[in-house]
Amino acid sequence: MAEDNTARFALKTELLLRIEKLGLQQSLFPTSDELIDKLVQQLEGISPIPQPLQPKHLPSLLGNWQLVYASAGTIVTRQIASIPDFGGAIKIKRVWQILASDSNTRKILASNSAQLELPILGEWQLQANGHWKWSTDEKTATVSFNSFSVQATKPFGLSNWSFPELKIPVLEFLQKEALWITSYLDQEIRVGRGTTDNLFVFRRDVKPST
Repeated sequence: MAEDNTARFALKTELLLRIEKLGLQQSLFPTSDELIDKLVQQLEGISPIPQPLQPKHLPSLLGNWQLVYASAGTIVTRQIASIPDFGGAIKIKRVWQILASDSNTRKILASNSAQLELPILGEWQLQANGHWKWSTDEKTATVSFNSFSVQATKPFGLSNWSFPELKIPVLEFLQKEALWITSYLDQEIRVGRGTTDNLFVFRRDVKPST
């Protein structure tokens, strides 16, 4: 156990330094890094919580998480990367996720948000709300989203002015499901993998996201 703790600390330190070296813009756009992938695989092999979706482990899973690395980008950053010329002018301020327990159902409420700075238009926030429903292996969840929203938080760079949030519900029959695997979890780091093995590294955010 002590050896695993030492190995985890060393791997996490190297992983976070490597991600920091990439910089936020590069780490959240499609840019697979073989060394990061290797470090994450080693961490997954000594995860202190093999079944992170077990009810007893939910306190470690829930809360605010900052996305610090996405091997194939995110839905938002992939779209930006596909825009010729203009894409490079869009700045990603931060991407984060808030997980909360739904006491009425066997689900986890999930809110995924991205804050962007657009040329001329200023600062905008995108958000997708949905839930996770975990399977019997208590590691894999079925994810779906029931609403999306967009809001200008600093339109045209004006910090003392904002637009109302525009919320768009997704009708139930249009909601699509996807599998999500939480492959590593501790008090500081969380790793998720999508169905195509896209790798996402989250770091716990001690400051509440708004």
